[in-house]
Amino acid sequence: MKRIITTSILGLLLATGCKTEKAEEPGISLSVSNDLDFDRSEIVSFEAEKLLNKFEETPIEYIHIKDSAGKTLRHQWIDYDEDGTPEEFLFMARVSANTSSTYKIVSDSSFTMPEKEAVAYSRFVPERTDDYAWENDKIAFRTYGPTGQKEALEGVAGSTLSSGIDIWLKRTNKSIINKWYAEHVKSPGYYHTDHGEGYDPYHVGNSRGLGGIGIFEDDSLYVSKNFMEYKTIASGPLKTIFELSYDPWGPYNVKETKRISLAVGSNFSKFEISLEAEDGIPNYATGITLHNNQGEYEINEEEGWVMHWESIDDAKVGEGIVIAPAAIDSAFAYVSKVPDQSNLLITTAPKDKFTYYAGFAWEKSGDVSSKEDWIKLLKKQAKIIESPLKASLE
Repeated sequence: MKRIITTSILGLLLATGCKTEKAEEPGISLSVSNDLDFDRSEIVSFEAEKLLNKFEETPIEYIHIKDSAGKTLRHQWIDYDEDGTPEEFLFMARVSANTSSTYKIVSDSSFTMPEKEAVAYSRFVPERTDDYAWENDKIAFRTYGPTGQKEALEGVAGSTLSSGIDIWLKRTNKSIINKWYAEHVKSPGYYHTDHGEGYDPYHVGNSRGLGGIGIFEDDSLYVSKNFMEYKTIASGPLKTIFELSYDPWGPYNVKETKRISLAVGSNFSKFEISLEAEDGIPNYATGITLHNNQGEYEINEEEGWVMHWESIDDAKVGEGIVIAPAAIDSAFAYVSKVPDQSNLLITTAPKDKFTYYAGFAWEKSGDVSSKEDWIKLLKKQAKIIESPLKASLE
């Protein structure tokens, strides 16, 4: 009898068009808005304290974020001061042009995010003297440390004295740093040959490489030597962050600390450089090596970027720096007959912090197939810097 009554009621509900609704999952809604006219997939940062205050009784490992379809997304907590309490919460947001997307922060003790190799990764590399290297799923960089400086000043063959930034050309979305260095230990110079994943053909020397800094004065570029100390802040599925410190350098005894970050999916590392110097410093500069002055370059101060497009071996590479237009004092190509002294430079008025983005794209990676493609990426990055995705709790 009970079954008959239940079935009859269900039939009546269907006949009258009544619908049962799934109960909404409890949690905190977070909205992400995109003010630009193109779709965006980017890492969004949100103040961790605001989330943790909403989940005071919840262990941090139980806090997750879901999209509007209920899919649990990868996230990452960043603890800058290493006190055990994170300051930043990161996740990958996908937002269509001129619209917003809604996500939900939930407490779920039953769900565990599956382990995944960190694709936003950085580390100190003692096995190759003492590089510091970083990468994501698209690009990789490295720069040089104190042992390399010491050996270079002692005249050790093959050592590196430079604060320039080297780039490694990747054509895989997998992490390559550990593999390439491990192979280099067994076969020195391994990563200078493309074994199917990319290689390092980029020459830095005493140039700025891609994104090194200096002071341009009286037709000279003053630069630091190698970094002396490092601090790895984070490596994870979404972003790597680290700091490099340098001994005082140049005629103004500049004290420099670079905080560099690289997010998954981006062709650009963010450089946040803290600086102290004696009075009278004329400027700070960042630049891109012009190598043998055979490539093409373009300067767009109004939009805030400079671009270099060159041939390296049998393919093209685009390098660029993007910076807020208001921060640009001048931008120009300094061409010299002296090796490693030709650089495309941007100067900015002296300040305590100097922020810019330096990045590149290689034809063989599939990200670009022409100089025009690279310029489009630079223009897009300039717009992203000007109008970041905006996240807010609802």
